[in-house]
Amino acid sequence: MPAPYFFDPELRRSIESLLLPDIRTPGQYIGGEVGQIVKPAESVDGRMCFCFPDVYSIGTSNIALAVLYDITNQKRNLSCERAFCPSPDFEELLRANGLPLYSLETFSPLNAFDVVAFTLQYELCYTSVLTMLDLGRIPLHRRERGIDAPLIAAGGPASCNPEPLSDFVDVFLIGDGEETAPQLLELWSDLRKRVGIERPLASKSGFFPQKGLDPEKSRALRHEALLEVAKKIPSAYVPEFYQVDYDESGRALRPRPVMDDVPEYVRAAIVRDLNAFPPPKQPILPLIESVQDRISVEIMRGCPQKCRFCQSTQLKRPIRTRSVDLIIETIRDACANTGVDDATLLSLSSSEYPRFEEALQKIQAALCPKGIALSVPSLRVNHQLSSVVQGLTTERSSSLTVAPEAALDKMRRRIAKRVTNEDLRAGCKAAFENGFSRIKMYFMCGFPHETEADVAGIVELANEMCRLGKETRNKWPQIVANVSNFVPKPHTPLQWEPMKPREYFVEAHRILRQTRRERSVDVKYHELSVSLLEGLLTRGDRRIGAVVESAWRLGARLDPWREHFRPELWEEAIKTVGINVNLIAHEPYLLDSELPWDHIVLYNGKEKLKEENELSRQCKLTKFQPSSLDE
Repeated sequence: MPAPYFFDPELRRSIESLLLPDIRTPGQYIGGEVGQIVKPAESVDGRMCFCFPDVYSIGTSNIALAVLYDITNQKRNLSCERAFCPSPDFEELLRANGLPLYSLETFSPLNAFDVVAFTLQYELCYTSVLTMLDLGRIPLHRRERGIDAPLIAAGGPASCNPEPLSDFVDVFLIGDGEETAPQLLELWSDLRKRVGIERPLASKSGFFPQKGLDPEKSRALRHEALLEVAKKIPSAYVPEFYQVDYDESGRALRPRPVMDDVPEYVRAAIVRDLNAFPPPKQPILPLIESVQDRISVEIMRGCPQKCRFCQSTQLKRPIRTRSVDLIIETIRDACANTGVDDATLLSLSSSEYPRFEEALQKIQAALCPKGIALSVPSLRVNHQLSSVVQGLTTERSSSLTVAPEAALDKMRRRIAKRVTNEDLRAGCKAAFENGFSRIKMYFMCGFPHETEADVAGIVELANEMCRLGKETRNKWPQIVANVSNFVPKPHTPLQWEPMKPREYFVEAHRILRQTRRERSVDVKYHELSVSLLEGLLTRGDRRIGAVVESAWRLGARLDPWREHFRPELWEEAIKTVGINVNLIAHEPYLLDSELPWDHIVLYNGKEKLKEENELSRQCKLTKFQPSSLDE
């Protein structure tokens, strides 16, 4: 490996000597982890900084970051580095000392890269995107950037409705990024070189623009380069070339292109063969405790189920799988390279991996003799559950997680959750018999057509599983019912439905509190202000960008964290901008309405979503047919 190249050695010295002694968990800001990849800047043609808009302990466990970091760095002519959103104490010290946000690999300021790419995993991270851009000495608004500024790209689940961040992001990569992220980096780096742009010189206070480059000319060159991106990458949405009109009620229509040679619709990229992009065998080993301290391997992308509330199943269609041999090889090598002896099999529904029980036995037979413990976090509640849990171990954890989502069969038919309480009872009984003492159950409240019986039934079902555990184990188990507030997400069959208003959820939470429960049943529900803001951001149009910026300028930081979230700032921002929250989040759309995200096309088109919406209203299930590439 080449010797580390520090773009600004003085910056690193300043960080280590001036700032680290005064902040919490300084290990998240120093880099140097086992598994990081460092390439001298002069040895590559294109440099990308992969930015995770949340703190290190969350982002370093993200599978998208790990995969794209590894894939990009496998290319000799490209490099990928990492940056995370600093906590408020470190942000304050960076600003007070006039220092920029930097990458962990080479301490390069963000504005020294060709491409700065964000993964948008959650809408409440939007203000963190602005924090990182501003600290990285990059103009917030895309229209203010010239060709000498980095390209700002974004992908991930929340990018399926890109409009709320379209004032700040140059290009959104829709769908799978394994092929398109390196392609974008190569293309943009080449476009900059064609017009004679050298990498910016950096200093503690920011970069020095190209000498003699007129700002207006620089912006014109950037416009031309962005047009090339829009033409050459089918899954790239470039907001600069689309305009938004509004209907008579004030609702945004589908963004439309302003030029003939950019696509009217942007279609999600699909990686056809997951085996062609194996997971990293030398993952980065975090320096501080992270939320996922084990080797994570995605075994399947997509989900055979078609739950009508689930955005992930739409984003990740169609189903693709990795071979058992590759899974075993990856876990074995990754554990050997890191010293980690815990592994987890990731997918939306791991137990529906083809011939899962047979595959699980083969994986365990290969790995358990090496002292590697295996977990499967996403088990489907169906007839297989009881047999699957018998193959799992409680050596490292005695907790099982299941997601019935609703408590009553009628509601499950509406949301297409193919679960029966008989399956749930059989699975939980098998879990108790095999040593599990704690079961986490995930539910939602606020579904369309929901009744008081649906809400109270959540606690009653948890009580039933608790009593089943007592009968099976002769002692009380711990049952945790986590209840989230339903948000109708874009690109799902329920996207036309309104989100319930605050008053509805207040009453639902009261019912959850007052329904009598067994003493070892714990019912938790999500913070309502967070859910209501999520509803506005995920269903918003281009005007929401002004709300995000206003809240950020008022001081909104790290909104997913309870200790940092300040709903009053968002309320003030909404009032200042003058957004009609009710119209955006709490009123239904007609099925033939244009939606603010209709220009983004996923694997299942809008017509198929309409069919599922109609069936939901009729309380009917579609015939179950596992998804495949030939679907």
